Amino acid sequence: MSTVTGEPLVELPVQEFVLNLTDLAAVKIRNILQERGVPDHGLRVFVSGGGCSGMQYGMALESQVSEMDQVIQVRGIKLYVDPASAEYLDGATIDYEDNLMSGGFRISNPNAASTCKCGQSFRTSGSGAAKSSGGCGCR
Repeated sequence: MSTVTGEPLVELPVQEFVLNLTDLAAVKIRNILQERGVPDHGLRVFVSGGGCSGMQYGMALESQVSEMDQVIQVRGIKLYVDPASAEYLDGATIDYEDNLMSGGFRISNPNAASTCKCGQSFRTSGSGAAKSSGGCGCR
């Protein structure tokens, strides 16, 4: 193969999408799948507009993957991520916290310039959303 200039095309390696799960998050997801009787489902992880910081995380159990999804298996859990969300979630880690004051899934995201105090929404460095003061009314 060559380009119009006659130079050979160089194929660049495809960058792999990375989304991590902690051991505790994987156990919690596996338990939820078992409790709901859908052990073959996967977890859709996505980003949408909203929340106190401009973008918010979402998760849902799903049985089918969409055509353009990134599909990865981490710690035995299938994770589905659409292309737009993958841009924001690459390199992120999903954890599960269970304590007296609060609990639930949390995402540690290296792509977030700031995160809402509740940890459910974030802002990227390129977004026009106002910086969160951490005093959200999410919880």
